[in-house]
Amino acid sequence: MATWFDEARLDDAGVLETVDLRLRTLAESGARVRREAHEAASATAELIARGRDEARPRAVIAAGPDSRLLRAVLEPWCPVPFVAWPNPGLPGWTGSLDLVVMLAPEGNDHGSASAVAEAVRRGAQVVVACPQRSLVGEHAAGRHVTVLPTVTGDQLATAVVMLDYLAHVHLGPSADAESVAESLDRVATDCSPHRDLAVNPAKMLAIAMADTNPLVWGGSVLAARAARRLAESLRRTSGRSAIAGDAEHLLPVIEATKPHDVFADPFSEEPADLRPLLLILDDRSDDAVVREQAGVLRAAAARHGVRVETVETDADAEVARYASLLLAGTYAAEYLRVGLVED
Repeated sequence: MATWFDEARLDDAGVLETVDLRLRTLAESGARVRREAHEAASATAELIARGRDEARPRAVIAAGPDSRLLRAVLEPWCPVPFVAWPNPGLPGWTGSLDLVVMLAPEGNDHGSASAVAEAVRRGAQVVVACPQRSLVGEHAAGRHVTVLPTVTGDQLATAVVMLDYLAHVHLGPSADAESVAESLDRVATDCSPHRDLAVNPAKMLAIAMADTNPLVWGGSVLAARAARRLAESLRRTSGRSAIAGDAEHLLPVIEATKPHDVFADPFSEEPADLRPLLLILDDRSDDAVVREQAGVLRAAAARHGVRVETVETDADAEVARYASLLLAGTYAAEYLRVGLVED
C-alpha cells in the first residue's frame, strides 16, 4: 500500500475537524501551565517559606520516569551534586541530608510510588508534584514531605511547577510559569489550524518533511531533550524512522546519503527511497561548541544534498525556549499525520 502526502488536507476544514481534539490539546498547552501554577501556588509558597530556615541539601535526586527533563534543566545550574534516577528505587546513598524531587503528572505509577515511599523511609526531604488523590500522593505522607498538587496530567506543566519551586530555593534557573505559558500561546497562534499554509510555519515544516526521514538535532542540553521528544512524536505520527542524536551520531547518516538522481523519473510508480532531512532545533544557544557542531552538520548536509530545516524560538528563558521548540515541532508532526494518505 503506497503512502503519499496531500498538502491540500492541511487547509481542508473538514479534514482538520477530524483531528480537532489533538490540535486543541496542543493549543491548550499554555493554559495547562497557568492552571498548574495556580493550583500549586499555595503549597509552593509554604514550601519556599519553610525552606528559608533549612540548610541546603547535600544533593538533589530527581526520581521517577520524568527525571530526565529535570536533569536537562538542572544539571548545568544546580549548585549541589545532582542525580537523575529514572530507574526503580533510589541511589543507595540517599539519606536525610538529601532532597528527592519527583514529577508524577498522572500519579498512578507504582514505581514512582515505591520510590517516594523509600525516600520517606530514609528520612530524606521529599517534594512531589502529583495529584493529591493518587497512588503517588498516598505514599507521599511524612514529616519531611510536601506535595505540590497537580491536576492536568501534563508533563511540562507539572515540571514548571517543580522548577519554579527549585528556582526560588536557588537550586535551579528561573522557570516563571507565565513566561512559559506566553511562549506556548505564541506558538499555538502561529501554528493554528486556522492559519493557512502561506503563513503557518508548522504546516510548511510538515510539507518539507513529507517525503523524508527526519534527523532531529538540538545542540544545547534542553534542545537535545526537545529533539528526542520530537523524534518520538514524528515516529508515532508518520511511522517513519525519525531519529534524534548528537552531531557525531547524525553526521554519518548524512554523509552516507547518496547524491540525488537528477535523471530519476518523477512519474515513476516505483517508490523512491526516503531521503534524510536535517531538522535543527535552535534555542539561540551562544555556546561556541554548539555553534561549531551546527556548522559542521549544515556543511555536511550541503555537500550531500540533504535538505535543512530550522525551528527557532524567540522566548527569553531556557524552559520557555524548550517548551516552544517542542510545541512547534509537535504541531508539525500532527500536520504530517494529517497530510499522509494511504492509497
